[in-house]
Amino acid sequence: MVAGSLGAAARYGVDGFVSQHLAGAFPWGTFAVNVSASLLLGIVFSLTTERVVVDASTRMILTVGFIGTYSTFSTLMLESARLLEEGAFALAALNAGGSVVAGLVAVGAGIVIGRAL
Repeated sequence: MVAGSLGAAARYGVDGFVSQHLAGAFPWGTFAVNVSASLLLGIVFSLTTERVVVDASTRMILTVGFIGTYSTFSTLMLESARLLEEGAFALAALNAGGSVVAGLVAVGAGIVIGRAL
């Protein structure tokens, strides 16, 4: 619960900060949260399975507890659906597709970083 609370607070802070500085129709805050969560997940997973092996419950606290509540797939889908409703089809596609591509790149980069540490 503590890790989940910290992840939710981190999400609120990062989303708010990014949204305040990058205003517009595109949901930059959610995008930044999800991509940074993917990067962090790659690093943590790599470190806790390949470098410093930790027990599964500790890994779950970090990955599911903190990072899982920090990231937000459901908000990504809601924001994409709202963009579709508004007729912003290109932004909706960019949000959904760009988030998937950027997330995959970020988790891959995180794995590489984690292995290098």
